[in-house]
Amino acid sequence: MKAIRKYLNKIKPNFEQGGKLQAFGSVFEGIESFLYVPNTTAKSGVHIHDAVDSKRIISFVIIALLPATLFGMYNIGYQNAALAGQLSETTHLSMFIYGMLQMLPKILVSYIVGLSIEFAWAQWKHEEIQEGYLATGLLIPLIIPVNCPLWCLALACAFAVIFCKEIFGGTGMNFINPALAARAFLFFSYPSVMSGDNCWVAKDEIFGLGYTIADTTTAATPLALAALNANTEIDTTAAIVGLIPGSMGETSIIAIGIGAAILLITGVASWRIIFSVFAGGIATAMLFNSLGMSSLSITDHLILGGFAFGAVFMATDPVTAARTEGGKYIYGALIGCVAIVVRVMNPGYPEGMMLAILLMNVCAPLIDWCIVERNVARRSRRALKK
Repeated sequence: MKAIRKYLNKIKPNFEQGGKLQAFGSVFEGIESFLYVPNTTAKSGVHIHDAVDSKRIISFVIIALLPATLFGMYNIGYQNAALAGQLSETTHLSMFIYGMLQMLPKILVSYIVGLSIEFAWAQWKHEEIQEGYLATGLLIPLIIPVNCPLWCLALACAFAVIFCKEIFGGTGMNFINPALAARAFLFFSYPSVMSGDNCWVAKDEIFGLGYTIADTTTAATPLALAALNANTEIDTTAAIVGLIPGSMGETSIIAIGIGAAILLITGVASWRIIFSVFAGGIATAMLFNSLGMSSLSITDHLILGGFAFGAVFMATDPVTAARTEGGKYIYGALIGCVAIVVRVMNPGYPEGMMLAILLMNVCAPLIDWCIVERNVARRSRRALKK
């Protein structure tokens, strides 16, 4: 690392004002601050100085996503081998490599498109490169079907960066979650790609990994099957482990739980929001079950679909979530409530987490405003009494 630091110090003058590569100063700054803690501080105003800057926070998010990412790659291969009837003769390593080869192009396209726009925008505006997309670039492939064409994914990433981030001022200024906005863009613009009830399963053999399926195959997710047939039996163990069809990052509750632990231990995510999302979902599911309106058990609602993944990685986004302590409880509870309402009341769309979080992203400022005004009024009454 000392050699890298020495090399960066050597070439840094070329990217500073007056250097021959000053036009690419923001690119150099982005790379340098990603590798090392910046050695510059604010020159005016009151600021809190901490070595844990936003790039380090994004790094914790990426680390927390790795368990779900790695297991999701394995699950892609597992589902294909299962549908081909070749589970017994396919090794675990082959399943993982198969899924990895399916997902790497999606992840690469997501990062290439998103970061290219971020770099170009920073150069155009003569600003520092913002790091928020480092997490968004991994989140987007984790929440879309694996059969999503690369050109559709590229359009969705461009839409998320340009229309949901940059035109509002970039990272920290967006009012909705960019990853969910990308998913919503695909859902409403290309519904045939973002079907609400099917998960893609690859159709061809890759590098002789031992199994092949003749034609493109779709496997209905357990959540979709349950919505269509009240008598569907859910394999709770498989759902918790993650060996079920679904978007890559959303199937394994264990992997999501590991990620949640990392985010909570590092202080990146708010336990109040996560707790409230599950509490709101449980309360709403109990209400519908008591009225005989839902065929899914409370446990099934929590472990199927994107409920757990959304609660841990999407609802807790510090930029788009409520920021007041009391508001976090309300914000999370409403997400859990709306998600279950959409699942139960809309038979054409068995998953409701995306819509619930996007709706509450828009409502978060109002929730915070109400909490602040309530506190102001309470203190005013207290002051008048004195």
